[in-house]
Amino acid sequence: MRADLFDGLVGQAPATALLRAALEQQRLAPAYLFSGPDGVGRRMAALCFLEGVIAGPRGSAAVRRRLQQGNHPDLLWVEPTYSEKGQLVPASQAAAAGVSRKAPPQLRLEQVRELSQFLARRPVEAPRCLVVIEAVETMAEGAANALLKTLEEPGDGLLILLSAAADRLLTTIRSRCQVVPFTRLTAAELTLVLSRLPPDPEVEAPGHPDAQTKSQIQSQTLVDQDPPELLELAAGSPGALVLHRRQWRALPEGLAERLRNLGTSPVEALALARDLTEALEVEQQLWLLQWWQLWLWRSQGDRPQQLRLETLRRQLLAYVQPRLAWEVALLELSGAVPL
Repeated sequence: MRADLFDGLVGQAPATALLRAALEQQRLAPAYLFSGPDGVGRRMAALCFLEGVIAGPRGSAAVRRRLQQGNHPDLLWVEPTYSEKGQLVPASQAAAAGVSRKAPPQLRLEQVRELSQFLARRPVEAPRCLVVIEAVETMAEGAANALLKTLEEPGDGLLILLSAAADRLLTTIRSRCQVVPFTRLTAAELTLVLSRLPPDPEVEAPGHPDAQTKSQIQSQTLVDQDPPELLELAAGSPGALVLHRRQWRALPEGLAERLRNLGTSPVEALALARDLTEALEVEQQLWLLQWWQLWLWRSQGDRPQQLRLETLRRQLLAYVQPRLAWEVALLELSGAVPL
């Protein structure tokens, strides 16, 4: 047992106080919306809260372990998927499965129907059936309407919706959930979370065999090595910073530098568009675009450039042929053709 269910969750005192009170008073809403930036602890808070729902406010190590491993019979964890050869592949498994990620993952109607059926059955061990939906803002219209029907008649189940963009949800969905707000971490809290991450075997910390010390040194080393845009993109989210670092380290060598030093040659612009789209999936292109847009704004502050990059982002999200979209954008941004 832990002194507090939410031990280990850094920051988020208002959110944990609300959830702790619901457990202690046994006044659970049928649906919760954990709203806030990615990577600030929403997922961890959901697991802690569900442990309390199943085992009581004091928690249970056995229940915690099963929830973390994803093998509790009364929990259904739903995440956005890719459609690959008629099969839905969860976003977390897409890279390992070799799925072509040419479009962002979505929560689909089939998944909402499955969770509705799950909530309708009798729980096996827990007092109720439990569902967590990640990135709920990625629902297509049909899925959103189906989820609304489920929220209108939730039965005895409990749903937790995780969203980094709650404003994109239907107002009727938001109104049927108890909103639990999560906020960005302070600089001190961000450093504390990073120091607790497992050591990265690719980063050496010579002379410090202790894992915690090594992790702390690596965290500071990586912060010092990070391009300043990564810290700004993370905006107080340790999880986001980790993801931004992975994206940065996965870029082909020299690609970011070619964007920084884009010249006026149309041949150079077309070659960059070709290399970029051949090397990166659309998701990676969108991340690179986000980084480049911030870098350009900080270095040049050119509003027409920013508007052109926003157009490029919308085109990539709308499934326009990526190479063509990049070619036109880079030709215009290089000055080879009028912007």
